Amino acid sequence: MTGRPDRGRSDRESGVRKHVPETDRYRRRAHAGPRSGARHVPLRKVAAPAAQGVRQGPSDMDPFAGPRVRTPSRTGGGRKVALTGTKTVLGLVAALVLALTGYYWVQLAGFTEDLTTVDVIAGGDPGAEPLDGAMDILLVGMDSRTDAKGNPLSDEQLATLNAGEADGVLNTDTIILVHIPVEGGKAVGISIPRDSYVDIPDYGTHKINSAYSRAKNTTLSALRGDGLTNQAELEVRSNEQGAKNLIATVQRLTGVTVDHYAEVNLLGFFDITKAVGGIDVCLNEPVRDRFSGADFPAGRQTLSGAPALAFVRQRKGLPNGDLDRVARQQVFLSGMAKKVVSQDTLAPGSDTLDKLQDAVSKSVVLDKGWNVVEFAQQMTELTGGNLSFQTIPYGTVALDTPEDGSAVEIDPDEVKRFVQGVIPDAAPTGADSPADDPASPAEITVDVRNAAGVTGLAAGVADTLSEKGFRIGDVDNADARATTVVNHAAGEQANGTAVAAALGGNTQVEEAANIPAGQVTVLLGADYRPGDNPLTGSPLLDLAPHPARQPPVADGTCVN
Repeated sequence: MTGRPDRGRSDRESGVRKHVPETDRYRRRAHAGPRSGARHVPLRKVAAPAAQGVRQGPSDMDPFAGPRVRTPSRTGGGRKVALTGTKTVLGLVAALVLALTGYYWVQLAGFTEDLTTVDVIAGGDPGAEPLDGAMDILLVGMDSRTDAKGNPLSDEQLATLNAGEADGVLNTDTIILVHIPVEGGKAVGISIPRDSYVDIPDYGTHKINSAYSRAKNTTLSALRGDGLTNQAELEVRSNEQGAKNLIATVQRLTGVTVDHYAEVNLLGFFDITKAVGGIDVCLNEPVRDRFSGADFPAGRQTLSGAPALAFVRQRKGLPNGDLDRVARQQVFLSGMAKKVVSQDTLAPGSDTLDKLQDAVSKSVVLDKGWNVVEFAQQMTELTGGNLSFQTIPYGTVALDTPEDGSAVEIDPDEVKRFVQGVIPDAAPTGADSPADDPASPAEITVDVRNAAGVTGLAAGVADTLSEKGFRIGDVDNADARATTVVNHAAGEQANGTAVAAALGGNTQVEEAANIPAGQVTVLLGADYRPGDNPLTGSPLLDLAPHPARQPPVADGTCVN
């Protein structure tokens, strides 16, 4: 291979790495572009698929049977189960997956008549094609105790969802900006942490998950003052204003104009997973967690409804806490996408279509100008696109605020630069100039330094960056440090941000005087965790048609 010693390559191909006293002591000469046939070095141990004979979960598991999901008492002093974004994020992506399998939606006669729509996209013809040809969709997950029509969920529904009692505050648990490039291609979802401390139009600086509820509550007060008493109408009209304010907040933060809006409520994930017949998962060990209601055996099993919620919510009692929860989300997402796209789940004539139509009509809200049938037809033209996820860069996750408690620190200018790196056709913002545009990955040389003391870490990260098109310079060790940082040359912050985005988007980016032009140095600290950020990293959802059926469990992987 050009630019790489044969000895190093043969060692890698044989699966053997020569160890020396240092943790990551070897060097690479810079090479142009990604390596042909490069192999990604695993950055964390992945459990082998369950051995034959492992205890199987019942494929027809009844999500309402037995003690698997513990329903909290709705009276007295019982514990309230917190609603988390992990429940709704999968419902959002499920809805997107189903939308992207456009052929099937086109078959649904009268589907659009049952959808709940809201007038939330400002300016111009709401059905007009975006000027740049691309499409930016804001996907939002709500902790709402009402359905899409504004009707309150029954006590029985809340108990079935294991949702706990309402706390009087409506927040957006999940916020994802999905960019679909012009003429299709690779779509990307940009996740915005719910506690991001940002500027909210008309309300000052607060957590972004309150943008919706602040405008909603203001509107509720005004409508009631005008004498409106119909509760369902109050909900729908105030929710519309909440959505408008959230859209404005996201646009201000990212610099991206939102073309379409999709919102899913608490019922969404529950109903969609049941409609498709559940998703197969695999656990390394049996788990029982009273906080999430998770109570599962080891091995493969099929989950839907309430058990599926518990599976993606659990973090307590797991070896790696939130990291294991992220792994569960990724496996579940991959399984759902593959089941929907590659199997007969949505074959014409299947009763699954009716179930999905019912689930979406109850739980999904779209903007009024979105022609979903036309969108579905456009999506059928995608022949090889993937949907990958990134998370916006952020600072401390324990920022003290005057009114909102602990929040996630956000630099709006850095977010805009990051978004422009992830979405090349995003319009530049006033804070940026042409000089701030990043070079192409092939023009950026990246040195990777292992300051974490983890054997092979720098080598694995270098492989990841190389596969994304960056030129790789030196791969070596560095003095131990606690935090990970990406250093860039003077005036080349965009290059550093582009590299940070390739690593997941949550890495600190700093200018360093000793970095030559066109070069970036990555210092991997003890805090570096591959896949540390929810829904970041390599593409998870292959939405292209599959010639053969594939198992819903992602690569047969068992998780904690």
